[in-house]
Amino acid sequence: MKSRKQSELQKPPIRAKALAAPRRKLDRYAVRKWFFGSKDTQGVGKLIAIYGLLICIGFVYLYPLLYMISKSLMQRADLLDSSVNWIPSVLYVKNYVDAFTSMDFMRTLWQSVVIAGAPTLLNMVMCAVIGYGFARYDFPLKNVMLGILIFSFIIPPQITMMPNYLLYNDLKILDSIKAFLLPAFLGQGIKAQLYILIFFQFFRQIPQALIEAAKIDGCGHFKTFLRIAVPSAAPAILVVFLFSLVWYWNESYLTQLYVCGVLGDSFWNTLMVALKGFNDSYSQVGGSVTGEAMGSLNEGIKMAATMLSILPVLLLYFVLQKQFVESVDRTGITGE
Repeated sequence: MKSRKQSELQKPPIRAKALAAPRRKLDRYAVRKWFFGSKDTQGVGKLIAIYGLLICIGFVYLYPLLYMISKSLMQRADLLDSSVNWIPSVLYVKNYVDAFTSMDFMRTLWQSVVIAGAPTLLNMVMCAVIGYGFARYDFPLKNVMLGILIFSFIIPPQITMMPNYLLYNDLKILDSIKAFLLPAFLGQGIKAQLYILIFFQFFRQIPQALIEAAKIDGCGHFKTFLRIAVPSAAPAILVVFLFSLVWYWNESYLTQLYVCGVLGDSFWNTLMVALKGFNDSYSQVGGSVTGEAMGSLNEGIKMAATMLSILPVLLLYFVLQKQFVESVDRTGITGE
């Protein structure tokens, strides 16, 4: 009798058993919520995975830039010393001074701004007009023209490079900025097809009621475009402006072929073209320098010249970064 009572006392209460299972489920749910998150919060495991992926991608993109900055501030002794990898023993800014002098930086920078900026403005205006025409008007062979537009975007520029060169030679516009201005004015600038499609897609989203209200108020086609379409297309305009400016800025082969001259005997020059011939220009300037001679060409000076070439575009992006990201989001561009 006593043993039976003792065994009954040793058994856990029924209520404790009933509460143990929900408690285990609650603990598992808490762990899952802490790791994976819920609808309202981000889990720690999910955040670790996201930030880890972003750090890896950011490192892939930032590694060349960090490498250039590090090497451009090293003197020859640091470049030859295998123990110095990233942090130079002394910040050697003479590399930038030599590169600045060799590239004739101020004059070349001004010409780069003109060569990249003037066609960009024409590209932006003409592509907006063409995109608005495709988006708001119906005319014969419209779909055929859109197909030709897309097809011309697919064709690599290397295929049309020599025919364009012969055409520009017949028009007597080679070795001048007219070789970039005239195609941009006709809506045929660098990557103009992409910009037309951007404006075309953006102007299609304008409500038809706004266009009709402008017509009722007495606005014609041109005034409707200026007062209704252009103000609402500010995000697309900013995206096209930055894309076009960067493409014209970074284009070195076509710039040297059409504007700067194959032999380099033209008045015009850009930082990217000067960077291609940096070895020759450095040796020429180094041989003509009086007083303190320029040091011999090394990797540090080359990296300094490369940094000077991309520095204006980097500064422009840092200034317009917020507006650019918002504009890309509104125009629906996923990458190019």
